[in-house]
Amino acid sequence: MEYPLLYRKRIIPEECILLKDDEILSWDDERIVTKWRALKPKKDLHHGYSCYFLSEGFKVSKFYRQDGSLLYYYCDIITHEYSASGNKLIVTDLLADVIVYPDGFVKVVDLDEMVPALECGGISINDLKRALLSCSRLLKIVYDGRLPELTGYIEAFE
Repeated sequence: MEYPLLYRKRIIPEECILLKDDEILSWDDERIVTKWRALKPKKDLHHGYSCYFLSEGFKVSKFYRQDGSLLYYYCDIITHEYSASGNKLIVTDLLADVIVYPDGFVKVVDLDEMVPALECGGISINDLKRALLSCSRLLKIVYDGRLPELTGYIEAFE
C-alpha cells in the first residue's frame, strides 16, 4: 500500500506545507505514526515521533532534544481531509494544544487564537466545536493517567 503525501495546514499563520521529510512508519484508517526532524529547529527541539489519532481529532507527539532526552509530549488538536486524487492527507491544526511535561505538569496553550481565527473565517464554528470536544477528550485521557495508551503507538517504533 502506498502511503499518502502528508500535509500540515495551519490557520495562524496561514500555510499548508508538505511534510516531505516525515517518515510514515504506520498508517491505517484510524492512526498514522511518523518519525521526523524539526522543520524549524529550536533551541531544545530536535526531532520526534507523532501519532495522528484521526477519528479522535488529535495528534500526540514526543519531542526530543538533540541528545535524545524527552523534552515533552506535544498534543495538537486536529482535523483532516483525504484527497484520493493525488493521494494526499491534509491535517489541519485547530490551534488548541496540550503539552505534557516529563514531570506530569499539563499546560493548555493557544486557546486565545481560536476567537480571532473564528472572527476572520480561518476556522468554522463546526471546527471550533470539534476542536473543543477533541481537546476535552484528550485532557480527560491525560488527567485519568492514560496518556501511555496513546504514546504506546509511538513507542512501538522507537
